[in-house]
Formats: sequence, C-alpha cells, structure tokens
Amino acid sequence: MAKHYSLRRRLIWVTSVFSLLLGCILVFTAYKVALHETNQILDEQMRYLADRTARQPLYNLDSHFQANHEYHEEDLLVDIWAYDDQRHLQDENQLLMPPVKKAGFYSQETRQGTLRAYVLPLENYQIQVSQLEKVRKVVALELAASMFLPYGFILPFALLGLMGIIRRNLKPFDDFKRELTQRDSNDLSPIHDETYPEELLPTIEEMNRLFERILESQQEQKQFVADAAHELRTPITALNLQTKILLSQFPDHAALQNLSKGLARIQHLVTQLLALAKQDVSLSAIERHSSFELNDVTLNCVEQLMNLAVEKDIDLGFVRNESVKMVSVEPTVHSIVFNLIDNAIKYTPAAGLINISVYEDGEYACAQIEDSGPGIDPEHYDKVLKRFYRVHHHLEVGSGLGLSIVDKATSRLGGQLQLLRSEELGGLSVLVRIPKQPPHH
Repeated sequence: MAKHYSLRRRLIWVTSVFSLLLGCILVFTAYKVALHETNQILDEQMRYLADRTARQPLYNLDSHFQANHEYHEEDLLVDIWAYDDQRHLQDENQLLMPPVKKAGFYSQETRQGTLRAYVLPLENYQIQVSQLEKVRKVVALELAASMFLPYGFILPFALLGLMGIIRRNLKPFDDFKRELTQRDSNDLSPIHDETYPEELLPTIEEMNRLFERILESQQEQKQFVADAAHELRTPITALNLQTKILLSQFPDHAALQNLSKGLARIQHLVTQLLALAKQDVSLSAIERHSSFELNDVTLNCVEQLMNLAVEKDIDLGFVRNESVKMVSVEPTVHSIVFNLIDNAIKYTPAAGLINISVYEDGEYACAQIEDSGPGIDPEHYDKVLKRFYRVHHHLEVGSGLGLSIVDKATSRLGGQLQLLRSEELGGLSVLVRIPKQPPHH
C-alpha cells in the first residue's frame, strides 16, 4: 500500500528548513558585508597611521610580532626600517615586506597566515603598517553572529506562528473531511461550497457531479426493481389462485403441493421486493409526516396477521400497551411493525407465544416483539440485517428481506434496531426505537 504524506506536516517541515536556510544565507551575507566594511575601515586606519608616522622624525622601529599572542582589530603592527639596513628581512619571525616602489596595500603569506599590509616607501625609510587577515575575519564573523542572534531568538517563535497559520489555513480541508465522514452512507445531496476556499471548489464540483450520477443510477435501479416487482405481482397471484383451485380438486397430488409452496414463496418474495423498492424509491421530499398513535398502528398489524397466528395456534397479544403519540411517516412505521410480527409468526412453532410491547422511552416510541421460536445466535445479528440472508431457511418459506426492510426503514426514520434473546420466551426479541418527533422538529 502506498504511503501517504501529510500536507500539513510537509508544509511545516519545508517552512522550517527554508527558514534555517534563510538564516544561513543571512549569516553568510552579513559576514561578507561585515568583512567588506571592516576592511574599508581598518585599511583607512592603516593608511592614516602610516601617513601620520611619515610626518614624524623617522628611526628604525620593530613591531615585535608575537606568534602566540591573540591580536584584535585595534592592534596594528607598525614597522620602520632603513633601506641601507635589510638584515631583518632575513628573519623568519619578521613580517616585513621587501622594498616597494609604490605606496599601497599588499598581501603576503606568512607562517602565521595571510598578512594585510599598507606600505609607504620614503626616501630613506619604508613604513609598514600591517595586520593579519584572520583578525579581520574574526571581527566580521562576530558582527555577523551578533546580527544573527535576534533572528535565531525570534526563529522558534516565528516557526510556531507559521505552524499556527498553516493549521488555520488548512482547516477547510479538515472541515471538508469531517463533513464527508459525518455523512450518512445514503446521503448524496450536493456539498455546499460557500465556506470553502477556491482551491477546493474543483474537487467539490466533481464530487457533486459524481453524487448526481450515483443518485440517478440508484434511482433507475430502484425504479426498475419496483416496476418489475409490481408487474410480477398480478400473474403470480393468478397462478397461486389457480394452483389452490387445482389443490382443492386434487388435495393429495404431491407435485401440486410442491408447486403451491414454490408459488407461495415467490409471491412472498415479490411482496417483500415491492415493499423494499417502495422504501428505496421514496424520497424524503414526498414523505408525509402525520400525527398518530403507535398503538393503533401495531393493533392494525396484529389484525392483518391474526389469521396466520390462528392457523398455527399461536398466542399473539400485548403484554404492555401504553398510549404513545408520535409524529412520523405512518406507512413506514406500519411496514416496520408488520414485518416484525410477520417474521415472528413464521419462525414461532405451532402453539407458541408472541408478546408485543408498546411504550415510550424519553424521546423515543418503542415497539418490542418477542417470540418463543428458535431465536438467532448473537454472531448472526449483523448478518440477518443484510438482504437475502437467512438463518432458519429450512423452517419456513421466506426471502430474507424482512429484517433488512425493518433495519433500512428504522434507519431512515432516525431510529434504532436492537436484536436480543428473549429472557421470558427464549426466542428472538426485536426492539425498535423511533423518535416521537422527526429530526427537523
């Protein structure tokens, strides 16, 4: 996997390195400027001292240069010697220049380093004012360092300030990431670009176009499923009726019985697909919130499914029935409760029990359905919420869409779905918590 880098860290690192390089350039430049200025000043002092010495009575003068002495910029070596006495020129410890014809500055390599000297030739004497160049370099370096000290002191605080500025200016990227991560997986609404810098606008525009294409593709797919399920409903219902008529005439025909079971399963699957497609195709803009009581919706579902419970001699009833008023999408709530009770009836054995509880818990309206069926192992709780996944497919005709429909519908209403084992009945306990008021209220 490719290793990604942090733009923020890279900017901070590059800025820090750039600031250090800038500091080095500043020291180097300051050193060059200071060396140039120091040379000019000290050269002028050397020329002035030589001219002033020439106006005085002249005699041989030895500067007595000391190799181990630490000289400073104010220390100038003054030597005066007569042309007719050049013995000292043979002394290696001396720093004297040979006779010159023209006054000026001369450089000479010595054992102690490069010597900078101003030589003034006179009629009988030669005056030399000299200084080691390394002394000047030390002075220039000290001046440059003194100029860098304020920069070095301010640099850490400047870097901290730059880090804060970089973080603040890159905050829109964090906001953009946070907006995407906090979005629901089904939220394909356009990203509003009013609060983002222009550097992010091309990305936002492309993402909005992508959202539009995905939304159009999803709507086409969902509409196709809805249309197909609706078109299949009528012929399958007709086939089922014809099969029942044949079974009434030939009740012991095994092939007809198998055909009837297959048609019943197909009819159930088409019904579930149609319910699922209706949920998928429906848009929040056309959902109508209304005021109703959860008790009435649950009782209506019980009445619709009571005949199935009677056929299996199942004791279906309320163990807790509080009056719960809510404002929500009534058809969706009806679909949730209907599918849960239908599932419970399917997987509860004959002469079993199904308990229904309706109550309120703070801001939530709760419906809990418990049965005495085989239940579901906890490791399968997440899997049974997926489409077409069935645990007890050998026990009852089904499609594996019931709990998926319930989970999707509950999520769209901002509610919660919880699967547990019923402590009282031993089977599955499904708890649905739906806000009594829609999120925008």
